[in-house]
Amino acid sequence: MTQAVVPPRVELIGSNAPFSAEQRDWLNGFFAGLISLDGAGITALSPEASAALMPGATGAPVGDGDDGEAPWHDQSLELPDRMKLAEGRPLRRRMMAAMAQQDCGQCGYNCNDYSEALFAKKEERLNLCVPGGKDTNRMLKKLYEEMDAKPAAPAIVTPADEKPAPSAPAGITRDTPALARFRSRTRLNKKGSEKETWHIEFDLTGSGIDYVVGDSFGLYPTNDPALVDAVIRAIGAPPDFPIGGRALRDVLIDSVSLAPAPDMLFQLISYITGGERRQKARALAEGENPDGDAETLDVLAALEKFAGVRADPEAFIETLEPLQPRLYSIACSPKSNPNAVALTVDAVRYVINGRRRLGVASTFLAERVAPGDQIKAYVQKAHAFGLPNDPASPIIMIGPGTGVAPFRAFLHERMATKAPGRNWLFFGHQRRDCDFFYEDEFTGMKAAGVLTRLSLAWSRDGQEKFYVQDRMREVGRELWAWLADGAHLYVCGDGKRMAKDVERALVDITAQFGARTTDEAIAFVADLKRRGRYQQDVY
Repeated sequence: MTQAVVPPRVELIGSNAPFSAEQRDWLNGFFAGLISLDGAGITALSPEASAALMPGATGAPVGDGDDGEAPWHDQSLELPDRMKLAEGRPLRRRMMAAMAQQDCGQCGYNCNDYSEALFAKKEERLNLCVPGGKDTNRMLKKLYEEMDAKPAAPAIVTPADEKPAPSAPAGITRDTPALARFRSRTRLNKKGSEKETWHIEFDLTGSGIDYVVGDSFGLYPTNDPALVDAVIRAIGAPPDFPIGGRALRDVLIDSVSLAPAPDMLFQLISYITGGERRQKARALAEGENPDGDAETLDVLAALEKFAGVRADPEAFIETLEPLQPRLYSIACSPKSNPNAVALTVDAVRYVINGRRRLGVASTFLAERVAPGDQIKAYVQKAHAFGLPNDPASPIIMIGPGTGVAPFRAFLHERMATKAPGRNWLFFGHQRRDCDFFYEDEFTGMKAAGVLTRLSLAWSRDGQEKFYVQDRMREVGRELWAWLADGAHLYVCGDGKRMAKDVERALVDITAQFGARTTDEAIAFVADLKRRGRYQQDVY
């Protein structure tokens, strides 16, 4: 068999080009990959055009010393790493780097737009980044203070600024939610599972909410009443103490977050205590960790740590952050299930220092909301996660655990529209016997020919753990053939480990079966992303 010939590495980007060594390596690899794909010659590109091809390019305005790149635009990076990558960038770009889980949409913006709105002082709320929590909030406050300390920067004029932007359409948003009616919950795990996962359905009839597959469903949960009652006992206040015309207990249930404990709560405690406890409270308010337990302190744990401190209930409430909505990938298609939304939700429960902690929204859906209850909700439109425009395009979907949710929606949509494109699903979890979500549906789709291939991975069924990325490598030749045939690839689920492992497997498959060097394989995968053929919904 004749081995494919790979062209030698060509240094197309000279050392005097206005790029870092890493950027030159990436661009050289990218163009080498193009040469290997079609044999075409590459004409010289302007620095602006080259920069537009770089990973993480966001279309941010350039002209204030910024190159338009966002190398921190990676869900797997921790805050210190993101801020290091943003060193020397304009303040508005460092604000973007402070955001966690880049472009998840929970704040109602994408990260770039949220940072631009903060910088322009069109948005005053610094606490909208739910995944970033206190770390992002602290960093944004620090950057905001830096902005106030400096003279205003000159405006950057972009083409979009040359004429007034259209007003945002009125409708159902994060800040103006509608009411959706809770319909049902069905346990997806069978006996013997270590997980608790639910199929949740809402009735949208009369709500005005609409969506397309790939979108996320935002909902406003309430806090666990037992936790609220424990907090009330800890501050020694009557449940009906008036707060802005409402009872204290009601405000604690539906208006404020009880995890994690905010810096302002420790600041308040420092004002009404003394001695060593005052010093500890001040340290915690400044983001320090005097006893090594700061990461475990929710509001109740903070109050118990400083037991006996009795804050005024109204002052106490003012220190707490607003209760934020939570987003879940939509697991159904409006074409097959009109006037309804389905979600796939893991109930989060864990124990810290002998006390059971609950995920606010997940256990709200799993146990506290009842059929017929109306919940404030809205749809967060996907930024770049959806089916290909051509229904004949093949798709590869990689979604272990609850990451399968949007792919159930994709399959329902393709089935309802009779899309001719082939469909390949990778699904994985712990054990086949008890953790195969939607097994009857997927095996039925496979038998009917809607699901062309179904590749499964069970991490606890064998002596060694086996994940979706391992299954990808096993069928790498066929996966590469699908990509060569124009397949779009999608990943949904854990962004800290799974998504990175999947991308690494994809690079290895490209190198092995696409006859490319590692650099060329990396460039090929980056180009898939740039062309919208590799999309991720990770968290």
